[in-house]
Amino acid sequence: MNRDLYQAILLNPADNVVCLLQDMRKGEKPSVAGVIPPTILQDTSLGHKVATSRILQGAAVVKYGAVIGHAIKDIEAGEHVHLHNLTGRLQAEGDMT
Repeated sequence: MNRDLYQAILLNPADNVVCLLQDMRKGEKPSVAGVIPPTILQDTSLGHKVATSRILQGAAVVKYGAVIGHAIKDIEAGEHVHLHNLTGRLQAEGDMT
């Protein structure tokens, strides 16, 4: 994959998030292979995750083809996925600060 052609990457076909390869502004639609790109709902930084489709509260967030956590609220397609709307095993067990 030529990085210059894409602004986000889908790491595994089973993923419901893409990782941004550059900073994106609200309203932009990143070019990405393998999935219909979502419209970015808020400014999001390079390396962060964005939902490719709606993820309901309690549903698995999948990256690398593996569950990395669960949504603590509904996450809309194009929304930044991070600690404000995602909990993982370590957080749930109180192991993270």
